[in-house]
Amino acid sequence: MIISARRSLATVVGLGITQIIGYGTLFYSFSILAPVVGQEFAQTREWLFAAFSGTLLIGGIVSPWSGRWADRFGAGRVMTLGSLAAALSLVFCAVSTNWWMFAAALVTTGIATPFILYNTAFAVLVQVDPQLAPRRITYLTLMGGFSSTLFWPLATLLLDTFTWREIFLFYAVLQVAVCFPIHFWLSQMTRRSAKMTHNASPQPPHAMEAGGSLQYDDRKTALVLLAMGFSLTSFSLSSMLIHFVPVLGAVGLGASSAVFVGTMFGPAQFASRLVNMLMGGRFSAMTIAIGSTVMIPLAFMMLLLPAPIPLIAGAVMFAILFGMGSGLNSIVQGTLPLALFGHQGYGEILGKITSSRLIVSSVAPFIFAFLLEHFGPTAALVVVAIIGMLGVMTFVVVARLVKRSGG
Repeated sequence: MIISARRSLATVVGLGITQIIGYGTLFYSFSILAPVVGQEFAQTREWLFAAFSGTLLIGGIVSPWSGRWADRFGAGRVMTLGSLAAALSLVFCAVSTNWWMFAAALVTTGIATPFILYNTAFAVLVQVDPQLAPRRITYLTLMGGFSSTLFWPLATLLLDTFTWREIFLFYAVLQVAVCFPIHFWLSQMTRRSAKMTHNASPQPPHAMEAGGSLQYDDRKTALVLLAMGFSLTSFSLSSMLIHFVPVLGAVGLGASSAVFVGTMFGPAQFASRLVNMLMGGRFSAMTIAIGSTVMIPLAFMMLLLPAPIPLIAGAVMFAILFGMGSGLNSIVQGTLPLALFGHQGYGEILGKITSSRLIVSSVAPFIFAFLLEHFGPTAALVVVAIIGMLGVMTFVVVARLVKRSGG
């Protein structure tokens, strides 16, 4: 079902609001609220983030189902139910009376996340208008990038007046009062599109009919390679995102310098998405994917530059490259599968890729922390840089498959 460009743009704005709230309430606020939660339950930071990693793991396990249901019932309807599930899980967190209840409730938020965050939001845009979807995905990630910018200070401000339990309840209200109505509105647009796509999806003999650039026989191999490439890249990204400031301190930066460098990550991420919005049409999704993936290991290498180059200069380059790579990676997670496989079965394909990516993301911070503690920052950075390069190589192999298919 193709709708007017104006209504399609309204869809992006609505989704942008729900993505800001979704990521803000379920992800970014946790690092701010974790210390007071840990203080009440007498738990260490390690246990708190172990429980949080459980949300990523369960999200990875659930993602294939969210993708299939998005294709079958409409991504908007899936997001509508996801809003209620997210609100319920946040209420469970707020009313927990002990650590184990809280940890279990926190993990249940991971069940809701695949239904309301980027992977299903991308499916909404594809179902609303497959032709405009790649550009709309760029707009959406540009808006979603404000989530941390808004919710880190918001959570800090709320803690000055309210308890962490009251904040979780407030977040649940946001899911019901803001996200639910928007998702319900979107469900009316995507229901018919999903039904038509689902009825037409049984293995078309000519893959190009769905808009994909891959021949049908190459799709299974490409899907495995794509999931592997995004997972390897996600390992490098997740490792550093959790340990950003501590790693900068471990390589020799002072506390104030590390915080200063850390502030450059967000603007670099935003800038890369803005440039892609303005100029991305000149490059294929495959080219942008390879370019963004190269930036990740290259960023780590900036922290390993030899002594004559000032450490602060290398750290600044690290933050800029890492932010740009992360920003573009969020976009190609949605645009590259669409370019390669087309819009038929898009939700399920994205769900499978997201599943692999989230499962790897859930263990990456612990592996990196182990390397950092037992082998030092240099060895840890070398390892994640090598893993990042393996991700680059995987995408290069996918690009060769595309070229062989004539795409």
